[in-house]
Amino acid sequence: MSVADLAALGSGVLIGLILGLIGGGGSILAVPLLVYGVGLHSAHIAIGTAAVGVMANALASLAGHARAGHVKWPCASVFAAAGVVGASIGAAAGKALGGQQLLVLFGLLMMGVGLVMLRRRRGAAAPDVRLTRDTASRLLPRLVPIGLAVGLAAGFFGIGGGFLIVPGLIAATAMPVEFAVGTSLVVVAALGLTTATSYALSGLVDWRVAALLVGGGAAGAMLGVWAGGRLARHKGLLERFFAAMVIAVGGYVAIANR
Repeated sequence: MSVADLAALGSGVLIGLILGLIGGGGSILAVPLLVYGVGLHSAHIAIGTAAVGVMANALASLAGHARAGHVKWPCASVFAAAGVVGASIGAAAGKALGGQQLLVLFGLLMMGVGLVMLRRRRGAAAPDVRLTRDTASRLLPRLVPIGLAVGLAAGFFGIGGGFLIVPGLIAATAMPVEFAVGTSLVVVAALGLTTATSYALSGLVDWRVAALLVGGGAAGAMLGVWAGGRLARHKGLLERFFAAMVIAVGGYVAIANR
C-alpha cells in the first residue's frame, strides 16, 4: 500500500472512532484529512469521497447502538426524510461553488461547530419520548424544520452532521443524549447517502480512497463504541478536547485557502 492509501485507511479509523465514541463530529474532519492528509487536490472530490465514507462509518456505528436499544426509529425516520430534502439542495449548491471558496467556508464552519461543541449539553427530561399519533402534533413541527436545516448544511459541505443532529434531536424531542447519539447515526447515514449519490453522479468520488475510508471506519467504529462504554465518565472531557481540535483545524483550513 502507498503512503496515501495508509493515510486514507488511518483517516477512516479516526472518523469511525470519533463517531462511535461521541456520536458525531468525526465526519467534519473527513474533508481536511482527505485534502491535506491523503492528498486529494479537488475539494469537490474530497467532499464526495468523504460522504461515502461517512455514510458507511455511520452504519457501522449504528449497529452497536441499535443492539443497545438506543435508537428512536420513528423520530429518526422523520428527521432523516426532512434532512434528505435539505441535503439534495445543499449538495447541488456546494458543487456550484468554487473549490477554494468552499474550503474557506468549510474552515469557518468547523470553527463555529467547535465553539458550539464546547457548550455543555443540558440533560434531557423525556427518556420515554415516542413519535406517535398523539405526539405528532407536538414533535413534527420541531423535527421537520430542524432536519431540513441540518440536511442543507450536510449536503453543502459533505458532512454527516452528527454534531448538529444530536443537539437538534434533543431540542425537538427532549430525548436523552445516549438516545440522541444512536438516533443521529440513522440520519447521518441517510444524509451521507444523499450527498454521496449527488457527487457520484457528477463523477466526484475517488472510489479507491472511499473503500479505504470504509474499511478503516468499520474498525474505528467498533473500537469507538467499545471505548465509549469504558470512558463514559470522561465523555465531557473528550468532547471538549475534540472541539478544540476542530477549531484549530478549521482555522488552518480557512487561513490556508484565503
